[in-house]
Amino acid sequence: MAATIYDIAEKAGVSIATVSRVFNKSANVSAKTRKKILEIAEEVGYHPHAYAQGLASRKTNTVMVVVPVISNYFFMEVLGGIQDKLAEQNYELSIYNITGKKDTFTQVEHVLRKRLAEGYLFISIHLDNEKWTQLKKYNVPITLVDEHHDSYDSVSVDNKQGAYRATKSLINEGFTRIALLAALKSSKPISDRIEGYKKALLENDIPFRKELIVSGDSDYRDGFTERSGYEAMIKILTMDPLPDACFCSSDIQAVGAMKAMQDADIEIPIIGYDDIELAEYIGLSTVRQPMKDMGFFATQNLIDRMNNPSKAISQTIYTPELIIRSSTD
Repeated sequence: MAATIYDIAEKAGVSIATVSRVFNKSANVSAKTRKKILEIAEEVGYHPHAYAQGLASRKTNTVMVVVPVISNYFFMEVLGGIQDKLAEQNYELSIYNITGKKDTFTQVEHVLRKRLAEGYLFISIHLDNEKWTQLKKYNVPITLVDEHHDSYDSVSVDNKQGAYRATKSLINEGFTRIALLAALKSSKPISDRIEGYKKALLENDIPFRKELIVSGDSDYRDGFTERSGYEAMIKILTMDPLPDACFCSSDIQAVGAMKAMQDADIEIPIIGYDDIELAEYIGLSTVRQPMKDMGFFATQNLIDRMNNPSKAISQTIYTPELIIRSSTD
């Protein structure tokens, strides 16, 4: 059984209140007693739970991550950066998984009403402007990752620029009939990527064709899945004439798209978006997002907001990097 605050008090020959004051860094404890208590705590492997420490001050000392899907590669990379930052701070990490079975906004409101955390990191939660504005009434610190709204601190990537670079790289290789394999078009990242794709075409005197923007039939995870990529590529491969290249709105969709090409025994150059770890192993050209950095600095922004609610809104936008591999050879 794990050691408790009572065990430490007994071993040190002091009251529970004295032990509590040590862990809450109160000055009303002698240096000798503090040293003795900390040595006993180290000996028995006791570490105060941040949530319990926050009870006296009515703070939870918890940061909650709200995310559509825990198993998503993008999320796992961002989470690494979050954990790195929280390791420097005295906060617990809690994760709330938004399911596809209920309305996203309803679930987000439910989380905020329960007040289970001091601050919230919303990763790839895409709502319309009106819904984001409605959430302001809860008056809690929120930082957005992979999304942007003028009322919130946010960390994101210049998706328009990333899509522009991806499409321009295909144009530079001589391709002119370029398909865009898209996810949920109403989300801000995807609408920006569509704009970047259009900009690259029009700057190079290539007509924009709406029919070349194709999505899968599944809206699970907003279409950011292998299945969605597979379904969309099957549609692309039935076009006549066939597109001569494809820009894919995420690496995970590109994985499904490449499987569809393999099954159909048809191959066209393809470039993804994200640069998840898997992309390197399958030779996928892509647009790299600094996912770990995004998590780290979003967490820093959130903690700053928690400590200073009146500070100016901070919005960090990274410039993405083009990574060329064998899928566009």
